[in-house]
Parts: sequence; C-alpha cells; structure tokens
Amino acid sequence: MLDALPFPRFHVVRAGRALGALLKDPDDLPQVFALIESMSGTAPYRMLRGMRRSAEGSRLLRDKPDIVPTLVDREGLRALPEGSLGRAYLAFVESEGISPEGIRRANAEGEADGPRLSDASQYIHERMRDTHDLWHAATGYKGDVLGELALLAFTLAQNWNTAIAMIIVAAVFKGLGGTDAQLIVDGYRRGRAAAWLPAQDWESLLALPVDEVRARLRLGAPAVYTPVRTAELRAEGVI
Repeated sequence: MLDALPFPRFHVVRAGRALGALLKDPDDLPQVFALIESMSGTAPYRMLRGMRRSAEGSRLLRDKPDIVPTLVDREGLRALPEGSLGRAYLAFVESEGISPEGIRRANAEGEADGPRLSDASQYIHERMRDTHDLWHAATGYKGDVLGELALLAFTLAQNWNTAIAMIIVAAVFKGLGGTDAQLIVDGYRRGRAAAWLPAQDWESLLALPVDEVRARLRLGAPAVYTPVRTAELRAEGVI
C-alpha cells in the first residue's frame, strides 16, 4: 500500500512570501525549496507511485543509495572519460560555482518545522535535489535564469508540481525568461518525450558518453540559446 501524505502540502501564505522573494532574487535557492515544500500538493504521492511502478525506482527506494559522495569527488569525476556524463556534470558545477553540499545547505535553510514526508517520499525528495545538476548536464540547460526555468518546465512535464508551475508562470509574467521564453516550452516538450528521469540509476550513467546518455533517455540534442543571468536582469531593471 502506498504511504499516505502526512498533511496537505498547500501553505499559501508561506508560498507567497517565498515566491515574492524569489522573483526579487532568482538565485535565492532556499526560497525555491521553501516554495516547493509549501505548495507541492500531491506531487510527492504521485512521485512515490511512479517510483514504485518502476523496477529501478523500487530498487532505489529499497537501497536508498546516496549519490552525493560520488558527486563531490571531483578528482574521481575528472578521471572519467572525456565526453562522459560525469565530466559534463563536473564542467557544469565548476562553471556555475556550485556544489551538492551547497544545495543541501540551501534545502535546510528553506525547510520549515512541521510534519515531514514519509521516509520513502523524503528519500525521493533528497534524490531529486541531489541529482538536479545531473539533469542540467544531461539536458544541456545551463544554470542561468532561463536555463533553470527550462529545466523546471522539463521537470514539470515529468511530474506535475504546483510549486514549480507557480515559479514558471510568475517568472514568465515578470519577464525573467528574457526574449527567448520559447526555451521554456522546449523544456516542457523534452520532458514529455524523455524517459522518466527520477527513477534513473545515475551512478551507472556517469562514465558513459553524454551523447549516449541523451539518446538512451530520449533527451534529444541540447538547445542552443543565450543565457540570461541575474546580474543582467538587475541591470535592465527587471528585478
């Protein structure tokens, strides 16, 4: 039997505060986690159902592997073959100046006191958080504002989440997508066409050529676009 959600995950006031702060500073990662925690609705339940319907997802729920020690081992990643997913991931995090540890800290800052998800759903949440930048490397979306929105649209297509939809819609209306908002549509389209990424054994994919991973996961070729950075949006008076 599937675990029941411990409480309805709709906390409008907290979500509104988080969304307002995020629109002022798209790089405020703790607010992303606060919004997702506040407005994810039934998304955790549906994600859990999807994982349990998949053989690999069921294995992940049983074994609960922690991918972070692998992702923080930059020398180990550097030793992987040139052109591999692991090397693409390393290039991404180094170019963006980010790390899995930093994302975990941001998640902790964005969490509120109160009832938590079941152990299984909590593991899925953590797995999604910890593999987010692998999704960047696999899809080819950069860590700029537009690239993040495109990846959020991809994620939304894979598993509907009201909080993620709120971020995308609010960002588009505020003009955070710049003049190339078509990339967000591209993200959603690719998410619909792709294999279901939450249940992937990312550990086994790291050493494979990134082009082979993209073909295996039906991701298609990375989109070519001009990144939109927060500093540019501030200079233009958008935020």
